[in-house]
Parts: sequence; structure tokens; C-alpha cells
Amino acid sequence: MKTYLTLDVGGSAIKYALIQEDLEILEKNSVPTPLDSLETFVETIGKLYDQYKDCIEGIAISMPGVIDPDKGFAYTGGALKYIVDLQLVDILKQRCPTNISIGNDAKCAANAEVGFGVLKDVDDAVLIILGTGIGGCLVKDRKVHTGKHFSAGEFSFMYTNADQHNDHRQVWSIRNGISGLLKRVQDELKTEEKFDGKQIFEMANQGNEDVLRALDLFTKDLAVQIYNIQSIFDPEKVAIGGGISAQPILFECLEKNLEKIVNQFDFPIKHPFVVPCHYRNDANLIGALYQHIQTDFS
Repeated sequence: MKTYLTLDVGGSAIKYALIQEDLEILEKNSVPTPLDSLETFVETIGKLYDQYKDCIEGIAISMPGVIDPDKGFAYTGGALKYIVDLQLVDILKQRCPTNISIGNDAKCAANAEVGFGVLKDVDDAVLIILGTGIGGCLVKDRKVHTGKHFSAGEFSFMYTNADQHNDHRQVWSIRNGISGLLKRVQDELKTEEKFDGKQIFEMANQGNEDVLRALDLFTKDLAVQIYNIQSIFDPEKVAIGGGISAQPILFECLEKNLEKIVNQFDFPIKHPFVVPCHYRNDANLIGALYQHIQTDFS
């Protein structure tokens, strides 16, 4: 059974795991993400390689930024400001002489669902990750669609109000990121107290009417954008990921608002088929592995 070193590079930590082809995770841990220099970044990965080089077939990396996975080229690196226009795979291979693949983190999350999860049985689909911002990905003909400029599915930057297109607070990442949910909860509770997602959904599940109104407004915005994407791309499934996707009440409120939108038309409108993602915390690791296995290293 082949084993791979998989890395999920985040803004504060690099999660890493030894994963077999059958998805069994043999070991999992993390190290701090170096934010100072490319050299430190390469050496951090190099030390992990040194630790496991005798038992792995390659290194699969999920990371932020605009990435060309076929060429192993990173145009940007998100929070890693020192990654700009780099042939990153070639640089890493100088320190770690093995097969290496890199991919955008949201697209790796989609690859996890395409390869092994809820999108495995469809040709065309959309993945939406609800987190600090809005991660996204389009799946076309059972493959993650990167786009001409490797930024297809960058839903975070979509505007939600044409009359306020100069107001960056109207982009979708603000409206339906975790800050957008918190803002609605604060408005409805008439407080400036800050709550995390766990606290918000505890109040919602306990029947707090103010929080339920906030959740209704939040999912109304979400439903509008899902309807728009459905109209443009016509996917078979829309998969929702992120920590709050584990909450059934989120999908109950979302479905109610989707029904309102679809039913207001007097001609047939395809009702979006929305499902929760199968993979959550390990999605980027699993997806990076799937992409790596699909890569031609010849």
C-alpha cells in the first residue's frame, strides 16, 4: 500500500499527515507556518520530508493562493507573502527529491469530494466553503475546473448588491463569511458581544428567536447566490463545506429560502440540489492526495 506525505498549508499552521491510498491516516500533526521567508518555508517542509522520506511515494500539498497545479507554479501564496510567481514545485524538489504536487486549498477540498465524497457520482457540481471567507470551486466533467487564470470559483469576490459596488462590505465573503453571520446575530440581539460559530448554533438549536431570524437572513443571502450559480452553471449538486456545514439547522433554513426563490417564478426553475460535504477538517489533506494520485509525473 503506497503512503504519501500530505500537507495543508494554512496562515498559522501546516497540518501534515501520512495517508495511504485507501485513505487510512497513519499519523497526523502540525507545525507552525513560517511567515518570514521562502527559505524557512522550504526548510520546514524539508525537515518533514527527512523524517518520512523512506516510507513515502511523494508529497501532496494544499495551500492558499493562485496555483497552476499542472506546472507546479504559484502565482500567489495567500498569507505567504514571499510566494509570488514561483516555480514552487521545482524549488521544493531541490530540497525534497520526490514527486511533489501543489494545489489551491479550496480546489483541494473539492477534489476530496470529487475523488471520494459527495461529488463522486456527478459530472458537474459546485463546492462552497463557508468560513472566514467563501471558498469555492466548480467541477466540470468530474474534474476540478481551474479556469484560464486559475481562479475559477473565487466566490469570495462576488458582489451582492449592484447599487453598492464600491462598498467592499457587499462582497459575498463578507455577507456569508463567519463575520456576516456574527453581524446579523449582533444586530438581532442588539449587542456588540462576539460569539463564535459554536455559540451561535447552540442558541439557534435552543430556539432563540433572535438568532433564528439572523440565521434566516444569513441563509437568504446564501440562497440567492446559490440560485445565481445554479442559473449560470446548471450543476447537478451544490456541496456546502466549512465548520458550520455540520449543522442541520443551517440546511433547514437554506432550503426554506431556496424554496421561496424558486417558487416565485411562474416558469420552471431548477431547484438547486444542496448537500453537506463529507469531508471537513481533513478535506484539504484528502483532496491534495487525490490530486497527487491523478497527476502525471512522467
